[in-house]
Amino acid sequence: MLIRKLNDCEEIIAGDATILRELLHPDKQDVNLRYSLAYAILPVGKTSIPHSLTTSEIYYIISGVGEMSIGGEVRRIEPGDTVYVPPNAIQFLHNCGDEPIVFICIVDPAWRREDETIHLPL
Repeated sequence: MLIRKLNDCEEIIAGDATILRELLHPDKQDVNLRYSLAYAILPVGKTSIPHSLTTSEIYYIISGVGEMSIGGEVRRIEPGDTVYVPPNAIQFLHNCGDEPIVFICIVDPAWRREDETIHLPL
């Protein structure tokens, strides 16, 4: 049986500048999964760096409010929302609320550095 404790997972700053803890990844744990699962935080007033993945991604918002931009379309997000990000879509999240945005992120197939492109402003 595999049980991962959130606080036992290393906290890192992801390529898009969110605070991330990777919970499950088939390259790092002995799990028969196609996807990776992470816990992420975007602090108050911050915006993640625009990026795209060659894979699909799903966000499940636990707490906080903000604006999600996918492929130029911007929509408000709040707790209980599930957001689908299609492959190759440029995306970013802006925290316009008064508490951190906390969310779960699923990447399928599992996240790999070479599948991500950071889109810095010109």
